[in-house]
Amino acid sequence: MNSSTISIVIFLRVLIVFFIPTQSTDPCVHTSLPDRQSLRSDQITVLINGYSESRIPLLCSISVRYAASPSVSAVLILWGNPSTPTQTLTQLSQNLSITYTSGAPISVIRQSSNSLNARFLPRSSIRTHAVLICDDDVEVDLKSIDFAFKIWVLNRDRLIGFFARSHDLDLSRRTWIYTVHPDKFSILLTKFMIMNADYLYKYSCMGGAAMDEMRKIVDRMHNCEDILMNFVVADETNAGPILVGATKARDWGDARNDERRGLQEEERKRVREVGLSSRKGDHRKRRGECLREFHRVLRRMPLRYSYGKVVDSVGEQGLCEKGGKLVFCDQQVGR
Repeated sequence: MNSSTISIVIFLRVLIVFFIPTQSTDPCVHTSLPDRQSLRSDQITVLINGYSESRIPLLCSISVRYAASPSVSAVLILWGNPSTPTQTLTQLSQNLSITYTSGAPISVIRQSSNSLNARFLPRSSIRTHAVLICDDDVEVDLKSIDFAFKIWVLNRDRLIGFFARSHDLDLSRRTWIYTVHPDKFSILLTKFMIMNADYLYKYSCMGGAAMDEMRKIVDRMHNCEDILMNFVVADETNAGPILVGATKARDWGDARNDERRGLQEEERKRVREVGLSSRKGDHRKRRGECLREFHRVLRRMPLRYSYGKVVDSVGEQGLCEKGGKLVFCDQQVGR
């Protein structure tokens, strides 16, 4: 074979690599995903949605916290802002590698678009049966992370989380609304949501024309991907989600925060406002519109109510005197 023939062969190989789609580029092709038999059941993969450069310091802190949990196999930061310079994400990766050298690996993955649907894509890098979907402004203590994962192990078909909302039927207007009930819930938020990794495939790759239309609604609204995932799981299980009590779950993006550690006044405002879903007013109204649109497309309401909260300890509720102070009776010594 002469040099010109070799050059042609090499050129053709480049064309194959760059111009012919391969199965590995399609997240919905089963052969691009790991064999389910090889997935781990004793750990979880964390998927953190990142978008704003102003949140990067907080994102680093949260990523390191999750990676330190013995229940976590890997942390994937899914960066959804296409306009962020590559250098910024490279620096983020370098900073994480310098400041964090033990525990679960942390990876930064640039998304191809700002679609909120992308946080639910099945990925070959997910090597566990369970995934934790979370936001870049919520800090949870390790004990609560481990406890929530233990609850999922006992309820592998259900959604597990710390932040709950509800759907309801407004009888006066005969329409679905998005709300908060004090005694029941039907929706868990992606601020912190543990679920079976199989639901990523169901959300992204199944459901036919109806599911495709509902994913387009998410893109149009720049919101409600969490509501749609609740639809998917409830439709599969005919059961509501499970709300878990957390020892500490700090939501830095909540507008009710008076202060945010390490942030100046203008930075505090940006942390709250930079999220894709918070760019427009009437947040609850728009979420209600999503419910109505999903119901219209699906032609049924799959969401189911759940009641109560799972806690990690059933402590004594009675008060007893100890050292001149009232304490819970189970804190008494020598009963």
